[in-house]
Amino acid sequence: MGFNSFGFGFGGIFMILFWGLIIWAIVVLIGRGNCEHGRSSHDRLSRGNSALDILKERYAKGDISKEEFEEKKKDLI
Repeated sequence: MGFNSFGFGFGGIFMILFWGLIIWAIVVLIGRGNCEHGRSSHDRLSRGNSALDILKERYAKGDISKEEFEEKKKDLI
């Protein structure tokens, strides 16, 4: 009887470790999947770019005209 309870105790511990490892692997895979997608404006802000840097980037890409750039720049400064 002592052997059965001893074996069950280790079985329970290994079962908990097994499921913990499975859950951890799923979380890691989901986290990596989110990092591989395109960057949003929120991501650019979190990297330390200021609003003015983002505005300059949009102007350089041609997303906004010079007039829009100047108006928005005045609002920011």
